[in-house]
Amino acid sequence: MHEKNTLISLRNVSVQFEDGFKVLKNIDLDIGDKEFVTLLGPSGCGKTTTLRIIGGFVEPTEGDIFFDGKKINGLPPYKRHVNTVFQRYALFPHLNVYENIEFGLKISKIPEDERRKRVKEMLELVNLKGFELRKITSLSGGQQQRVAIARALVNHPRVLLLDEPLGALDLKLRKEMQIELKRIQKQLEITFLYVTHDQEEALTMSDRVVVMRDGEILQIGSPTDIYNEPINAYVADFIGESNIIDGVMKEDYVVEFAGKVIPCSDGGFGKNCPVDVVIRPEDWEIDEDGNGQFTGVVESTVFKGVHFENIVDCGNVKFMVHTTQEHHPGATVGLSVIPEYIHIMHKMGKDETLELSAIEADSIIEDEDESSFEEE
Repeated sequence: MHEKNTLISLRNVSVQFEDGFKVLKNIDLDIGDKEFVTLLGPSGCGKTTTLRIIGGFVEPTEGDIFFDGKKINGLPPYKRHVNTVFQRYALFPHLNVYENIEFGLKISKIPEDERRKRVKEMLELVNLKGFELRKITSLSGGQQQRVAIARALVNHPRVLLLDEPLGALDLKLRKEMQIELKRIQKQLEITFLYVTHDQEEALTMSDRVVVMRDGEILQIGSPTDIYNEPINAYVADFIGESNIIDGVMKEDYVVEFAGKVIPCSDGGFGKNCPVDVVIRPEDWEIDEDGNGQFTGVVESTVFKGVHFENIVDCGNVKFMVHTTQEHHPGATVGLSVIPEYIHIMHKMGKDETLELSAIEADSIIEDEDESSFEEE
């Protein structure tokens, strides 16, 4: 649990549809004041529902929501100190940039002088000074998103909820906006709760990442903790690429996989216990002379921009290996890995293994959906 300066707490929260399907299953979550937290997971895992519960758009079937120590079940969205930025922005096309940002202030009957002051501050914050009279339809996707963020922040919420707000942007603009959003969050010192299925986005922006699957929270931790110490093979595969190999713990700190008995740094699994062995592609040491714990043949090499992705066939298993130097197909190489880079995890069940194999397909479908909204 995250107890220090907790602002939002979900306790035993479930959401069940009329047909009996549970989209959320008894989740507990604490979000700290001034913290950037990302809910990460594939489609249908419950991350957007969690966001909407905090925003007041969905009521939990079971459980309680607390804001600053006060229970807020049943409190309508406009009475919560929370604003939301959606993927489609939901801007008013008949209003210009200034009027869109000002809209919420007028509804709240804020005096005109104060409205003008706040809108000016927001325009400067999101780097849109000079765009006051522009029509929304004349703006690029990135500029529209900045307007949506300014409109959400102008009311001075304590929490900003962001539901995949970068999904409609092209890759370059998306990366620029990741940096911008983090800058805005730090400058305003408010809580950001962010929803995405993009693991790179989550690792880049967050103070903590909440990995979700099938209506449940699998792991909560800092980006480095989630990446370096995933709780199971599902998390390891979702947060970056991994080699996941069947193994057997011979005893504490000794594991057998791919026909070799190798020292590792994990224990507590018992003797001769089936496990999943996870090794990140970048954690292999490759030797061109063929020396190492494993010997194999380079089957393929693909240049990825910052590294080469090699598939090395070691006979009974194929490993993905990332290197900074090119290794040509057909070359015999040696592979080694130090004990600290061998992650041992309890064996996943059959259903989890099938679901794990579907992660890439799910990601491809989402990317294709997003591509139809990208800027040209």
